[in-house]
Amino acid sequence: MSEELSYVLVTPYSIRKSRTGAILSRLISRTALELVAARIFAPSKALVEAFTDTLVTSDSPSHRGVQELLKDYVLTNFSPNADYHPRVLMLVFKGDNAVEKIRGAVGHILHDDPVGHTIRETFGDYITDKGGSVTYFEPAALAPRDAETAKHDLLLWAQYSDKDGGIMESAVHFAPSENVEKTLVLIKPDNFREPSTRPGGVMDVFSRSGLYIVGFKVHRMSVAQAEQFYGPVLEVLQEKLKEPVGNQAAKALEAEFGLPISAETRAKLGEVLGPINGRENWEQIVKFMAGRKPSDCPQELRNSPGTEKCIALVYQGADAVRKTREVLGPTDPSKAPPGSIRREFGKTIMINAAHASDSAENAAREMAIIGVSENNFKSLVEDWFSH
Repeated sequence: MSEELSYVLVTPYSIRKSRTGAILSRLISRTALELVAARIFAPSKALVEAFTDTLVTSDSPSHRGVQELLKDYVLTNFSPNADYHPRVLMLVFKGDNAVEKIRGAVGHILHDDPVGHTIRETFGDYITDKGGSVTYFEPAALAPRDAETAKHDLLLWAQYSDKDGGIMESAVHFAPSENVEKTLVLIKPDNFREPSTRPGGVMDVFSRSGLYIVGFKVHRMSVAQAEQFYGPVLEVLQEKLKEPVGNQAAKALEAEFGLPISAETRAKLGEVLGPINGRENWEQIVKFMAGRKPSDCPQELRNSPGTEKCIALVYQGADAVRKTREVLGPTDPSKAPPGSIRREFGKTIMINAAHASDSAENAAREMAIIGVSENNFKSLVEDWFSH
């Protein structure tokens, strides 16, 4: 066995039907492969034609017929037209036997007994009439047939990834009267501790917002990025914790020395200890997101990618900020309403599954900090196959 890169292309239909999260859940939990990169594309005609040029390879009439059906599907459903520019999601996975494992999870186009084991059995369709002619076809997701195909296709999509990929906000059309916003969602590192359905499950709940995914990035936040991202939280924590920390310290002193502590002394204890405790809590947040506390991070590593992984999603639509925040729920999972993300997936105030920007202005600030439009898909693919 050796490590390979493989990919899955989530079709425009699957994206429109909000099946992206469910497909991601299947891929991560059933293959145990590592999701290492992702990018939203609105493919140009040139990319679609270059991609389909290599889809038909078989000399077997039955296999060739299926390949030609797939080629026609991609040409029809991935290509832009005057009214519609389809969005396609490229997911890149790494691990032993990645190509074979991905193919097994995606499944065959032809499935006589669709019991739901594979992505195509669950979300795809292959319907024929009595004469055997195909009347409806939806493959749900595309995957390479072998390692050489994976290499060719990944390098091809990487070649077009600057021009045809990124934040595809112009691919979705809205009425002029709509209050269209872009907002940032982070699926946090606690969802990636082990291969599971959690990342896709969180995405599934966000799909209830009715918003459009126009950006998708796998990201490892550096300590410097986490400090900047959560910078506004530091002062809030230092102020907020003054009173409870002062009371806690006074209670401990009273128990230890048997001395009554006045309200004035409690306040002074809070003034001294609150900022210290607030900074420690803040440093733990940075560690949770980047893998290292700022006070423990050597200067030369502050801008290096951290050890913790998250998914950065850009959602677009009417009132996007409000809608994502409503689906997310309050910071404390114990106070979140049933069905919200933090109630379903959160554990504590810090380990609470996801982040959603609280204003359009903060969304813009946060997207800039983590470089959400950065093309790390291209660099990963080209570096991998250059060695």
